[in-house]
Amino acid sequence: MGLAEQLSALAEQGREITFAGLGMPADAVLAEMDTVAAGPYAPLLAEAVTHAFDHAEADWHYIAGTFPGGFARQSSFLHTTATLETLLASTPATQQLAKALNTALLSDFNAVTGTQPLLAAARLEGAVRLAVAKSVKPYQVWGILEELEQIDTPEDLTERLPRIIGLGLDSWSSHEQAITATLRSYLERLSHDEASDIDAFVELGYDRLRTALTSRTVADVIDCLQAAHTWFTTADAAEEARHDARAYAAVCDALLAFTAGQSTRLNEAADRLATTLNQRHAWTWGMHQPAWLQPQKAAEVAWEHLVLQLKHAAEHLQDTVWMEPWGALDHVLTAYQAARTVCPVGSAEHGMSLLVEPAIEDTFLRQQSLLAQLRRAVTEPDTHPATGFDQETASKLLTRVEKQLTARLSGRREHETTADAGAEEPPGEAETERAHRLAPAAVKALGRDFTARLARRSTDEDLKAIDDLAHRADLTRLHNSDPVVVPLLNRLLHDLDAFPDFVGETRRTFTVLVGQTVHFLRAAADLDTATAFGEGRTGPDGKRIKFRDYRRRFDKTVGDLVPVEGDLQQHFYSWLLSSQIGHLVQVEAVNRALGRADILVHFGSHQYLTEIKKNHTSNDRAYLEKKYLAQAAEYTNTTAPFGQLLVLDLTEKKKAGTLRVDELTWLAKHRPPNALVDRAVVAAVVTGNRYTPSDFST
Repeated sequence: MGLAEQLSALAEQGREITFAGLGMPADAVLAEMDTVAAGPYAPLLAEAVTHAFDHAEADWHYIAGTFPGGFARQSSFLHTTATLETLLASTPATQQLAKALNTALLSDFNAVTGTQPLLAAARLEGAVRLAVAKSVKPYQVWGILEELEQIDTPEDLTERLPRIIGLGLDSWSSHEQAITATLRSYLERLSHDEASDIDAFVELGYDRLRTALTSRTVADVIDCLQAAHTWFTTADAAEEARHDARAYAAVCDALLAFTAGQSTRLNEAADRLATTLNQRHAWTWGMHQPAWLQPQKAAEVAWEHLVLQLKHAAEHLQDTVWMEPWGALDHVLTAYQAARTVCPVGSAEHGMSLLVEPAIEDTFLRQQSLLAQLRRAVTEPDTHPATGFDQETASKLLTRVEKQLTARLSGRREHETTADAGAEEPPGEAETERAHRLAPAAVKALGRDFTARLARRSTDEDLKAIDDLAHRADLTRLHNSDPVVVPLLNRLLHDLDAFPDFVGETRRTFTVLVGQTVHFLRAAADLDTATAFGEGRTGPDGKRIKFRDYRRRFDKTVGDLVPVEGDLQQHFYSWLLSSQIGHLVQVEAVNRALGRADILVHFGSHQYLTEIKKNHTSNDRAYLEKKYLAQAAEYTNTTAPFGQLLVLDLTEKKKAGTLRVDELTWLAKHRPPNALVDRAVVAAVVTGNRYTPSDFST
């Protein structure tokens, strides 16, 4: 009986699979190792290999060490994943076989990617696990990832890449900046691919959350938490039963709500987190959970525990007097200390404490009765009815609070003697930090400086009310959107942040227009959205707005009418008229920078123009910018330096597929000769003359 038959017999009998239990001489086992490692019995053979290393069966070490050579020829995805689960669960086996196993996994990787993408995904996952466990140097797998980032990978591999990349980011983001930048860029690209977008959203959320917890300023922590919340909420809205995304969105909500003193939102987030994790547990009951994802499950439990601590602490901090002061103080001190001791993701060395500690300290500053109880607890710890009072944390908290109290009194006296009633000072660091802590959603929606100036003139309660409105508006936007619109809009807004004039009223108004434009592009790209075409709304003149469906293919040889840019113009005009800004829209507005603007949207003194063009030659970005960008930017000379350019692409198409909306939309920058200010133009190609999906089946 050969090696394969012996392994099968042991498995059928339910016996432990070991080399000694095979009843075969060592030379006979060695002769068949390569063949069996490359075949369907590789997972069983891996059990014997790990047993040899786990139990120090020195006589079999040499034979066990030949396993990777045959495993390099393993062609089954299922057998590869099962074998790796067995091998990598054994620390001694991993240590002994790491280098040879890494070579086996990555040998001929490019060829495997082209012919067996699922197998390539399993191999890459195994290699990344070896690298993050520091069993091998990561340089070879880094090279593979950098090569993959530059090419289009098969769908079966693409859809598994986000979690593999996320595993790498979790390990390397804190100390390997070069590969971290590459992996983040790769995730961003995968978020635009239909095969991988949802998982990429979640991994980008994890990455932003890790960054938040290692940031050193409140502003950076809040910005990263807001970004993480956006990614998680987008993933949750895009895919049913995405419990991991929903849970972490609730975590972000809870942290931001505790920081801002929003107890109602904190309670809602805590309840949502508990419900979601219960649903997730029920959903995955009895299902296989890969070993390398187990820490993620443990992290969810740690987060739930922390959020519950914050919830209980917040309940006590709302009281002006503690009827049971020792118990209440214990809850508050536990949450205060957890900011530094609980480490659910990455390192909480900076970010968590920057949010939690000031929120607790501010309560003691505002409520003198609670501060008096804290002073008594520090000076008379022996009066605590139970043992184990955390006097060290209480003393630290009291020192910080009294230091801030002294600083505030001193600053108030200085302000009273030096303030100039007619001057408007730019917001300082303290005001900016207060705006981020108490109104993070408002900062995201209205801009940092504007909200900081608002914070200067507003009470804490006013700021919280403003933030609550911004928070609910943002949630509505995220839940009512889709996985194409939200990341695209966020990318455009991120790029716009680089322009100094994108602040205050300009930021708020132009963001509304860009949002409507992105939704329009999404609807126009969907060939099933037939209702978006035909006769449009009634214009201001009482007549129906008419335009043709410019998306469909036309054939001039049989008399089809060629679409014109007026079709796109009228369609976009009709779309805007039906939106929340319909009363602000004009078409063919004259006398704008000595020209005629196609679509004008005016928000009082802020006016934005959208130039409409058509092109039969090329839809290449560089070509379109060279041909049309200067004209679109010229219209911004008499208003804010922001505008839009829509180009109807009527080029002859091949049956190779059509680019996605997020691949056809970008932010272009133009500066005329000798000018001092950059003009920003949101540019997009609207694809016309298209094949229908059914055309690709013929």
